Amino acid sequence: MELAVNGGKPVRESFLPYGQQIIDDRDIEHVLETLKSPYITQGPAIQEFERRVASYVGVRHAVAFCNGTAALHAACFAAGVGPGDEVLTTPITFAASANCVLYCGGTPRFVDIDEWTYNIDASLLEKAITPRTKAIIPVDFTGQPADMERIMEIAEQRGLVVIEDAAHSLGALYKGKKVGTLAHMTMFSFHPVKHITTGEGGMIVTDSDEYDNKLRLFRSHGITRENLQRDDEGPWYYEMQALGYNYRMTDLQAALGVSQMDKLDTFLARRRDIAAYYSKEFSSVAGVIIPYQLPYSDSAWHLYMLRMQMDLFTVDRKQIFNALRAENIGVHVHYIPVYYHPYYRELGYAKGLCPRAEHWYEEVLTLPLFPGMTDRDVQDVVQTVKKVLDYYRK
Repeated sequence: MELAVNGGKPVRESFLPYGQQIIDDRDIEHVLETLKSPYITQGPAIQEFERRVASYVGVRHAVAFCNGTAALHAACFAAGVGPGDEVLTTPITFAASANCVLYCGGTPRFVDIDEWTYNIDASLLEKAITPRTKAIIPVDFTGQPADMERIMEIAEQRGLVVIEDAAHSLGALYKGKKVGTLAHMTMFSFHPVKHITTGEGGMIVTDSDEYDNKLRLFRSHGITRENLQRDDEGPWYYEMQALGYNYRMTDLQAALGVSQMDKLDTFLARRRDIAAYYSKEFSSVAGVIIPYQLPYSDSAWHLYMLRMQMDLFTVDRKQIFNALRAENIGVHVHYIPVYYHPYYRELGYAKGLCPRAEHWYEEVLTLPLFPGMTDRDVQDVVQTVKKVLDYYRK
């Protein structure tokens, strides 16, 4: 069968994106109810959303932010990251996982990935720690938790703060524990392609009263009205105690989040079903490696990635990517190593830092995966990938 990129008929008539939100009538009603209420920001919906997420995860505190990047920035602030401090993280992530360190004046240091899970390699962390190391930001890449037990052991021994970037892993399990209960602070993202959405949005969960207080201060200009005693002032009195930001979530966002939480487990189940089908169908396809899953973790499956054995094909990854896109399958690549970006190169980072990550980047493709996919959509992806790979296989 001729490929669409060569003039043939595409498998699909319409484009299938790699990710997409699901918004139903109840979500819309919930937002409209809030829009008609006295509060559209800084109101009760935010508190309700925070309670829902904290209860779901099993932690004492949840602090909502306008987006996940702001949440990571706040977590670095709460951890005390500042000029002269180093923070260890992975290069295979969205830039925000490292940018949040720069925002606080710190220096990101990139540690290579594990060959199987593509998460940060915990066995390399100890060698990367210096007297300037302040924190570790592991990323639960694709939804599979990083090796948090080992990471926390190292952090406790060295007095480091662990901020788990769980943008991909809301609802995932690690050794029977929910992500969110494993690190000192954990960040969830509510971008439209994530497990639930608030449009844009993020959250830090923690069991620490100290971090909770610092996070809430930071998200609202560094200003507080809490526990202030000034006999010479009136009830209007407030204080700016730190240089914070306006990182608040609105009640409209939170109202959508509350409604979406009702569907989270259903969304997760569908993601896992699709991933299982992909793995069954692709496990015997020559030239690809399916995602490896640790026996003691249960991924939230934000992304499903195939690793291509490029020496078995007659073309490069870009041509395979373009051929799949021509068939209307919205494949993607997650992610360009952070230190490849021009801004990081200007800071002195250079290729060669993390050889495994760099080699991995040349070989991976992200397939569509979101709960709104029909069985026909999933079958189209499988059919198309097999069609393209068969055509280009040596």
